[in-house]
Amino acid sequence: MLLSRQISAFVIVGLFAVIAHYGALILLVEAFQWEPVPATLIGYICGGVTSYSLNRRHTFESDRTHREAIWRFCAVAAIGFLITGGLMSVFVEKFQIPYLLAQVVTTGIVQFWSFLGNKLWTFG
Repeated sequence: MLLSRQISAFVIVGLFAVIAHYGALILLVEAFQWEPVPATLIGYICGGVTSYSLNRRHTFESDRTHREAIWRFCAVAAIGFLITGGLMSVFVEKFQIPYLLAQVVTTGIVQFWSFLGNKLWTFG
C-alpha cells in the first residue's frame, strides 16, 4: 500500500479516535469535574479502542492475527499513554496551559509516534 494512502487513512481514522478521546476528556472535565490529566488518560483509552479496530482494517490492512497484533498495538499504545500523561502533566500542571490546547499539542506528538510504531511493528 502506498505510504500516502496509509497516511490519509491514518488521519481519517485518527479523527474518529480523537472524537472518542476528546469527547471523554471534555465530558469528564466539564460535567464531572475531573482533573484534566486523569480525564485525558481515560479519553486516550477510548480513542485507542477506536483506533485499533479501524486502523487494523482500513489503514494497514494487516494479515496479522488479532492475537499477535493486539499485544503489539497495546505496547505502542502504552508508550503513547505514558507520553500523553507526561506531556499533559507538564503542560497543564507545570505551565498552566489550558487543557484543550495542551491536548491538541500532545495529540500531534503522540499521533506521530503511533503511526510509526503501528506501521513498522504492530501491523507491519
